Amino acid sequence: MMDFSFSPDQEAIREAVFKLCAQFSDDYWLKKDTDGDYPLDFHRIFSDAGWLGIAMPKEYGGSGLGITEAAILVQAVTESSAGGAGASSIHLNIFGLNPVVVFGNDAQKRRFLPPLMEGKERACFAITEPNTGSNTLKLKTKAVRDGDHYVVKGEKVWTSSAQVAQKILLLARTQEPSEVSKPTLGLTLFYTDLDRSRVEIRGIEKMSRKAIDANQLFIDGLRIPVEDRIGEEGKGFEYILHGLNPERILVAAEAIGLGRNALKRAAQYANDRVVFDRPIGQNQGIQHPLAEAWMELETANLMMLKAATLYDQGKPCGAEANTAKYMCAEAGFKAAQTAVFTHGGYGYAKEFHVERLMREVMLFRLAPVSPQLIKCFIAEKVLGLPRSY
Repeated sequence: MMDFSFSPDQEAIREAVFKLCAQFSDDYWLKKDTDGDYPLDFHRIFSDAGWLGIAMPKEYGGSGLGITEAAILVQAVTESSAGGAGASSIHLNIFGLNPVVVFGNDAQKRRFLPPLMEGKERACFAITEPNTGSNTLKLKTKAVRDGDHYVVKGEKVWTSSAQVAQKILLLARTQEPSEVSKPTLGLTLFYTDLDRSRVEIRGIEKMSRKAIDANQLFIDGLRIPVEDRIGEEGKGFEYILHGLNPERILVAAEAIGLGRNALKRAAQYANDRVVFDRPIGQNQGIQHPLAEAWMELETANLMMLKAATLYDQGKPCGAEANTAKYMCAEAGFKAAQTAVFTHGGYGYAKEFHVERLMREVMLFRLAPVSPQLIKCFIAEKVLGLPRSY
């Protein structure tokens, strides 16, 4: 028998998160979107309440819950006024150290996980490079062994929250492609101090989430102790892959939350706005697009929950996680766009917030993996078609 309802504990997570988010108004997030100040106070209340450790092991201070519960948490955040900016301020801290949880040694977990969960440290994620994009196996940033340290030189791009982070999760090349037996070897993963004397951080102006900095990093001589290497040298790509499905699931959950947020605002506006002596929500031209958006959001959300359930059961979920990311991002964007249309000219005004939500959910159509690569993955891995790239 299938049960599509949340357990009482899961419902409690959702309600508790909504209550925390209610402390931060629409005006607070409008100001963040305008000024670009990082929402450190929002991050702090989530760390103080213990939510950053929701999916971390209990023995290191976490709650020991699954990716399903983490998805419920971040979805509630994006459904609130916090939207994508709020979720992005805590997102990486919830799932980003999954490679450390799975592949780090006990000493590393005890050293790295508690400060992250307690909000004493924040992390950034440095994988993507300017000239390689999604082709991670072609990374050029090098880490050269020098006694009991590695010395790193190279560039990274789209590294979020680097300007407020104390730690960096970094993937770098320790062997050239010609020196390894297969392309997936030769990359090594590190979690270490972000030494600003060796890492220049340049902000990137972007479409949305102004409060969450995105950056290009120029790394020159960053020294990383060997004890900050995660797992074995040369197997970092394998470790990063382990965290991709949880990331896709959480992004999918956030996209649905953003869509629901926009849809709720649009339905309220359609009830309140009177034109030609009747509420515009009485017109089928307004009703039907909103109804379609709701149906598509709820359908996509089921795939996200299926992927999360499979992951928590230790079962393969690559196809489901990728499909969830694709479908939820598309449904979330359509809902937000429909909300803007419902508001008419006011949808273009920042004070109604739906344009902000549309900009925020647009990101999830592009990242962390493009819709084209997801289609390639499904075509190859599910349908058995020949690899196209």
